[in-house]
Amino acid sequence: MTKEALALEVIERLKKEYPDADCTLDYDQAWKLLVSVRLAAQCTDARVNVVVEKLYEKFPDVKALAAAEPQEIEKIVKPCGLGHSKARDISACMRILDEKYDGKVPEDFDALLKLPGVGRKSANLIMGDVFHKPAIVTDTHCIRLTNRIGLVDGIKDPKKVEMALWKIIPPEEGSDFCHRLVWHGRDVCTARTKPHCEKCCLEDICGKYGV
Repeated sequence: MTKEALALEVIERLKKEYPDADCTLDYDQAWKLLVSVRLAAQCTDARVNVVVEKLYEKFPDVKALAAAEPQEIEKIVKPCGLGHSKARDISACMRILDEKYDGKVPEDFDALLKLPGVGRKSANLIMGDVFHKPAIVTDTHCIRLTNRIGLVDGIKDPKKVEMALWKIIPPEEGSDFCHRLVWHGRDVCTARTKPHCEKCCLEDICGKYGV
């Protein structure tokens, strides 16, 4: 089976297994997803979802966060870890949104990459979830699973994985496919325990790389 054929089969099976899979970060506005994805670095989405509630109680919009001192933000986001750098990035990012983009998140990948604390993974998440544009989010689940399945061959660098997947994943499927990998990676193809291959919908086509 070619990688292209394997990719299409994996996509279809995961669609059936996780038809409603979506982003596990809670947000109702684009700028909130930008904040949450920065906080999610080396932190669980579940914890981020709790912490941001407190953050938005005190700073309910872009302008309020832009006006806040990084130290004020840090006090609230500290439970997410790396509080100093995350607060600094959030503060700088919100100030740019307020001053340059009238409080809105830019609908341009390269513009997103220029925002403090925003890398390719975060920019792709915004492009896919907020603006419904083609996107591939290479988080730890995506990297682990695509290597195990055999969609990529021993590639660990996020950008290189992304570039390899662009060649075999239909653009319109990328964003949802990555969300389904997160769900599958948490429930079945786990990182901290041996993968539960016996209950995996991909068991008969999986390369089991890295197991």
